[in-house]
Amino acid sequence: MNTILIVDDEEQLRTSFKKLLKEEGYEAVAAATGEEAITVIKKNSPDLVMMDVRMPGMNGLDAFKIIHKIKPRLPVIIMTAYSTTDTAIEAIKLGAFDYVLKPFDIPNILSLIENALKSCRFMRRQVEMDAQPENSSSDAIIGKSAAIQEVYKAIGRAAPTDATVLIRGESGTGKELVARAIYQHSLRAEKPFLVINCVAIPGTLLESELFGYEKGAFTGASASRVGKIEQANNGTLFLDEIGDMPVSLQSKILRLIQEKSIERLGGCAATPVDVRIIAATNKNLEQAIADGTFREDLYFRLNVVNIQLPPLRNRKGDVPLLVEYFLSRYSREMNIDNPGITKNSIGKLENYSWPGNIRELANIVQKALIFSRGYPINEDNIVKAIQVQEAGTAMGTGKSEKTISEWIKNALKSGPNDNLFVNLVNNFSSMIISEALVLSGGNKSKAAKMLGLSRPTLQSKIEKYGVQMETHVSSL
Repeated sequence: MNTILIVDDEEQLRTSFKKLLKEEGYEAVAAATGEEAITVIKKNSPDLVMMDVRMPGMNGLDAFKIIHKIKPRLPVIIMTAYSTTDTAIEAIKLGAFDYVLKPFDIPNILSLIENALKSCRFMRRQVEMDAQPENSSSDAIIGKSAAIQEVYKAIGRAAPTDATVLIRGESGTGKELVARAIYQHSLRAEKPFLVINCVAIPGTLLESELFGYEKGAFTGASASRVGKIEQANNGTLFLDEIGDMPVSLQSKILRLIQEKSIERLGGCAATPVDVRIIAATNKNLEQAIADGTFREDLYFRLNVVNIQLPPLRNRKGDVPLLVEYFLSRYSREMNIDNPGITKNSIGKLENYSWPGNIRELANIVQKALIFSRGYPINEDNIVKAIQVQEAGTAMGTGKSEKTISEWIKNALKSGPNDNLFVNLVNNFSSMIISEALVLSGGNKSKAAKMLGLSRPTLQSKIEKYGVQMETHVSSL
């Protein structure tokens, strides 16, 4: 459970905030002054700090400067009134994660908290390379194949430099994990690491998200806003799925790389920015250049260091090691004994085509672990996990009705089963809840609203169906 420290001299705000955060599943602690906050952080570091600017005694900006020296990778969100926006922007330049304006918009602030905690996990959670599967306690790049050995070497060459890196590979091959490994072994490892998924943010919003904007830049811009590029100043910015970035923005990224400066929307002054760019894509950029959807000059600027990640089907000899890693990891997370897996089951996994690569393997191992009920994972568990995975994938790709129908038919043809109807309903219910949890980022209150359920009802169904939150796994 993540711990959030609220620093504000208003008792009512601290009390309300603590209640809200606890309802969202966070641990909340409070401090009334900057001095008290520093004492709390020295004794027991939280995962996130939310701090007001104006407080008696030490103000929020001065407290932040001290906190940032003590814990440089601890995300701090500054809370401010409109009149003190300039102070909040100054805090961003000094290394604060972001700022939020009073009065608060609850959904927006919860989204900001979620993003800050995610960023914190990226920076803190170490990526191990060439790790032993059974001993790894964090994210890991697993494998002994020649292809993965080349990835290790490429990370080692790229990490200590400031060179721009382009990571290429199919979805699910672990591009984000490689980006984090480069960051964590770089000279900027104690500075910010921010992730922007270029395909997840609509093109109309991506520009303001990256570059920020000045007050009055467009309707609704009631105060100036700092973008992610400035937030990552002196650190690393990971542009995931850059192949999907609109061409209109590509020229601005090119200018950032060439001139090390940006202009906020509605602004006319260039702001110097020192940020390392790591980019990733699953697109064929050469074809995109030919089609006119990707700038050739940006391609060459990004492609200083190129790391190509192999699909899992081209490194099936690593499947047993990966299975061992995921079994160990998920058993530990679920607080159960590792039941192991039969040799025939390993063979079945090695012979699978893996269209979803390592992310798909992770999900299938996790599902099979649940289905095995404490016994060694067998072939039936693997088959069932693959069927559930394929049906879940179909639900998100527009092929749901046909594929789910095929899934049901295959189950019916598999032979008499007194519990078949109940099993199918339970599996489908489990998939629905899992997808809602994924879409809500693990926020049970949001997931309950999506499903039209109360939070206690959702919790009881999670327990009934043994649903495990699908983590974003990008291990190699």
